[in-house]
Amino acid sequence: MPMPKRYWLMKCEPSAYTIEALARDGQTGWEGVRNYQARNFMRDQMQVGDPVLFYASNADPSGVTGLAEIVKAGYPDPFAFKKGHKYFDPDSKTDAPAWYTVDIGFVEQFPAVVPLDTLKAAKGLDKMMVVQKGSRLSIQPVTKAEFDIVCRLGRAR
Repeated sequence: MPMPKRYWLMKCEPSAYTIEALARDGQTGWEGVRNYQARNFMRDQMQVGDPVLFYASNADPSGVTGLAEIVKAGYPDPFAFKKGHKYFDPDSKTDAPAWYTVDIGFVEQFPAVVPLDTLKAAKGLDKMMVVQKGSRLSIQPVTKAEFDIVCRLGRAR
């Protein structure tokens, strides 16, 4: 039986990758995540077809820039095994990988960023993880209702 659809927010700094780059590339691997909770989401919960809010972090302004979807479910992060790569991890073994990635595909770029301040002020988003003080996790689950509200805000700009 397939898992129910889940909704996600994935953060990336614009200096590393942007929604514009995803639109150009069509899809990309989400490599380099080195947080166990985020890794577990990718390894255990993210499934093909799950919608994603693409969030530009440490940006001016930080916020949701568009939509993506999971196009390949969790698999071992190949860069964890590549000596000399910035994401290399000598403790990650091919038969027991420490780190995972997913592939995401482009869906939509919003006309303008939905800034964090707008998310914080929006009715229905007060429990959303990204608006909580000190929330730094790069991959966060969101509810369908939260996802829908952010989509409305993004398309209304």
